[in-house]
Amino acid sequence: MKISYNWLKQFVKIDNTSEETAALLTDLGLEVEVVEKYQSVKGGLEGVVVGHVLTCVKHPDADRLNITTVDIGQANPLQIVCGAANVAAGQKVAVAAIGTALYDKEGTEFTIKKGKIRGQESHGMICAEDELGLGTAHDGIMVLDAELKPGTPVSGIFEIENDEVFEIGLTPNRADAMSHYGTARDLRAGLLQKGTHFELITPSVSNFRVDMRTNKIDVSVEEPTLAPRYCGVTISGITIEDSPNWLQNRLKAIGITPKNNIVDITNYVLHELGQPLHAFDTTKINGKISVKKLPSGTKFITLDDVERTLNEEDLMICDDKGPLCIAGVFGGKKSGVTESTTSIFLESAYFNPVSIRKTAKRHQLSTDASFRFERGIDPTITEYALKRAALLIKEIAGGEITSDIVDIYPKKIEDFSVFLNFKNVSKIIGQEIPKDTIKKILVSLDIKVNSISETGLGLTIPAYRVDVQREVDVIEEILRVYGYNNISFSNKLNATVLNSPRTEDYKVQNSIAVQLNSQGFHEMMNNSLTTANYAKLSSLLKEEHNVTMLNPLSVDLATMRQSLLFSGLEAISYNINRKNSDLKLFEYGKTYHKYLNGYEEHKHLSLFITGDRNKESWSNPSKSTDFFLLKGYVSGVLSRLGIQKLTNNPTEVDIFSEGTAIYYGHEALVDMGVVKKSILKTFGIKQDVYYADFNWDLILKIITGKIKYTEIPKYPEVRRDLALLIDQNVTYDSIYALAKQTEKSLLKDVNLFDVYQGANLPEGKKSYALSFTIQDNAKTLTDAQIDKIMAKLQKSFETELGANLR
Repeated sequence: MKISYNWLKQFVKIDNTSEETAALLTDLGLEVEVVEKYQSVKGGLEGVVVGHVLTCVKHPDADRLNITTVDIGQANPLQIVCGAANVAAGQKVAVAAIGTALYDKEGTEFTIKKGKIRGQESHGMICAEDELGLGTAHDGIMVLDAELKPGTPVSGIFEIENDEVFEIGLTPNRADAMSHYGTARDLRAGLLQKGTHFELITPSVSNFRVDMRTNKIDVSVEEPTLAPRYCGVTISGITIEDSPNWLQNRLKAIGITPKNNIVDITNYVLHELGQPLHAFDTTKINGKISVKKLPSGTKFITLDDVERTLNEEDLMICDDKGPLCIAGVFGGKKSGVTESTTSIFLESAYFNPVSIRKTAKRHQLSTDASFRFERGIDPTITEYALKRAALLIKEIAGGEITSDIVDIYPKKIEDFSVFLNFKNVSKIIGQEIPKDTIKKILVSLDIKVNSISETGLGLTIPAYRVDVQREVDVIEEILRVYGYNNISFSNKLNATVLNSPRTEDYKVQNSIAVQLNSQGFHEMMNNSLTTANYAKLSSLLKEEHNVTMLNPLSVDLATMRQSLLFSGLEAISYNINRKNSDLKLFEYGKTYHKYLNGYEEHKHLSLFITGDRNKESWSNPSKSTDFFLLKGYVSGVLSRLGIQKLTNNPTEVDIFSEGTAIYYGHEALVDMGVVKKSILKTFGIKQDVYYADFNWDLILKIITGKIKYTEIPKYPEVRRDLALLIDQNVTYDSIYALAKQTEKSLLKDVNLFDVYQGANLPEGKKSYALSFTIQDNAKTLTDAQIDKIMAKLQKSFETELGANLR
């Protein structure tokens, strides 16, 4: 939020420097992120002075140039070559001498230098109004008042606004400070706490009068809960034109582009008082104005020429023929103010914040008006702001007020009542604050003290302080005005040492993260909010299981994720689009699900690999990642966790074109595989992505037992190899499981070290080369024992799998 310091001083007449005021506002909770200089004319016309043209003769070598001598109040006049057709002797002109900095339309600085033009020296420039930023005309130089004295700074002749603008990082709860008046209100409270009393000056509306009652427009509010207060008045005989400089400068200082006097005044009052206003052309209103809802599917064209489809929950401002405006959000194209408008209906209202927020998000609109309405404005200034704007319109655009103010306010929005206990103030703040100081702070914040007792205060909180409704909120207000820096604290440091088990989630998580980091993985943290459309990419993710937000930031962030896959693919797509295509990523995160019996959260660990294994190098040929690399990383994680007794089964997850699942008992511990190309296409990914999803909740459940240690064997292990000719459909997993089943005690490991498919093999066959590691922890194995084990394994393979030795 931008606050003009000059504008702020209209409410509180202070002479503090901008740095002092910025520091005080920050202490009050309105954090000033930066203070910027603003000049209505960039550079402030510094160095530009009044010149008197003494002589003007044609350039001897150029028909369109003139050689002038100009008195700028110095000892010697300057010779300046000028190309303007209207330059003449005797004129008073604006002169930029050598060294003066001017700015073009884009704001780029250029410095006036001594030069030669067609052989004649030129010691400055006689300026046109567009060259000074005082207008757009460039058909000749600017001719000034003949009475002006040479050498007079031009900045003193024109109304050059020099201002400082505070960029405030306003927190969402501070709806009361979303205006210059609201900021001034806080500033006054802070100054009072520092012992300086200033009156809060508000614009007077005592001159508001109805000139004639010739243009009354009836209003009906059919949805009083969504529009608790609605005011309006008609103003006729206005002239649409540019706003005066002072008004344009106020808006430009805070980053708003002026449009015309009526629109500028509504914007001015919005940023002055925090009350959004809207002006309708009365000639485009048919019958009366109705504040109501319309059926879903109704079409409506807004001011930005976009046709929008209305929802049955959208509150609309309508006439007898249809919608005119999306209440509190955006105006309609057909009822807006144009250059031909001569009379307007000016609206000032208080709309339900929740309704406005939902409508704005539904239509993906964010305006200055909706920004304020959805956070909650002051319902007590609705009529006052309307009168303020009406008087400004009469002053600037002319016209007359041609109706009484319509003020529909059936049920007054009441102030809040809170009891403040002095003991709780000291307990929460950690320091006792004098009772008189507390009362003084509360009064400075417009909080009324209704009753005083030994134990506390009975308070009435104004309705515009929507963020102060509990005792603890009041204590926070006291603390921020009293000053966080004024709270003392002890030099004593207390610490507690907590002994947590090794299987604590964060410890296990860190140990695996360290391992993955050492293998080249990068950890990522993705948003748990995502789009509901991702549930359509997998039959296992049901749209009815989506956990949807009541007040989403946007359509794309309206649902809690059911899987870590899609947010990870978003990250991969983002990296690939920035030429970073070789990726190893992992994430710890939760998924969220809605069921008939309630909501559930599940924690997962996800691994992603894609692209090449290593960076391209002359000594290391590039090789793409594959499923077996992913499986190796998964096995490494499970090994590090010490989880055994695992089985491999086909995965039931349909996000994979090829994949497998690792089970612990009857529960899936890990699902992994190659992500389907149809899913990758959704994210614009053209390369293979390998994904593993760990059930982290199950992992934590498994590893809660004690660690079992085994002594290192004293006796040697023996390796034997077999080359088996098997059918194409026989898997390594089936061979591994059969071997372990055949020899349970002495067979320590089985490894597949070569696969051959091709020439010299019968059709439908393949060759596996396997190594078998055999060991007895109690004695050295003999050749006879080893041969017997290998014969038993060979027979099992031949009988169960139809294998033959090669």
